[in-house]
Amino acid sequence: MGNPVDQLVDLLDLEQIEVNIFRGRSPEESLQRVFGGQVAGQALIAAGRTVASDRPVHSLHAYFLRPGIPGVPIVYQVDRIRDGRSFTTRRVLGVQQGRTIFALTADFHLPEESPFTHQLPMAPVPQPEELPTALEEVGSVLGELPPFISRRQPFDIRYVERLRWTAEELAGVEPRSAVWLRTNGRLGDDQLVHACAVTYASDMTLLDAVRIPVEPLWGTRHFDMASLDHAMWFHRPFRADDWLLYQQESPVAVGGRGLARGQLFNRQGELVVSVMQEGLFRRIAD
Repeated sequence: MGNPVDQLVDLLDLEQIEVNIFRGRSPEESLQRVFGGQVAGQALIAAGRTVASDRPVHSLHAYFLRPGIPGVPIVYQVDRIRDGRSFTTRRVLGVQQGRTIFALTADFHLPEESPFTHQLPMAPVPQPEELPTALEEVGSVLGELPPFISRRQPFDIRYVERLRWTAEELAGVEPRSAVWLRTNGRLGDDQLVHACAVTYASDMTLLDAVRIPVEPLWGTRHFDMASLDHAMWFHRPFRADDWLLYQQESPVAVGGRGLARGQLFNRQGELVVSVMQEGLFRRIAD
């Protein structure tokens, strides 16, 4: 079925089965649960398809309630909470086999002139053309790539700093990470699709910041991590098929939970999206 980007677009192209009810495909994978970014992206598509196209999404807040089952369709039920003069609010429940596995609230805003603007600057980093792809960097060390790499193939991801592979390299490392990313092909001009693609991608590397001080990001894992909740704020229009710098850090990890936050900048240094996520982490039994 086409290239990986076509597959991503197809994954986000939900079937509408009633006015406020949509069904999304869930790929058959060898993993124990459905990828959280997929569920969040599909839920945002469901919400956005009930909103006028002149109102782009400006925020979402989501909770991962139960692990999704790979290969089983997910039904998204949209509740039209509010249609105001400037803001539109939608609540979406993701249901699989009669059980709610996911809940999202998304807000959409009719663009308006801002009386002032400001932002903190993007950190200076190498440009993506100067960096190897994640597949090149990981493949040069591991050879055979882990099975979960299939979910990353729609995106070209490039780590700003060289990956660390040994305990010596990890010693004293701060819980921070940064990647350049973009889709591995062009998308159309539907801004909602670009927002949902970035929502999908935002869950791929964010919790890396929690793990960086304790184990290599690739290879054998000693900790299992699962997303608990996820929040995003969309500040400016952007394209997911143009390079975006995703700067990520984890301010705290305690009590079996790690908090991570991220900022996505375009090539011009404009902050386009902010992200927050908390994940559950547990040691994998030997």
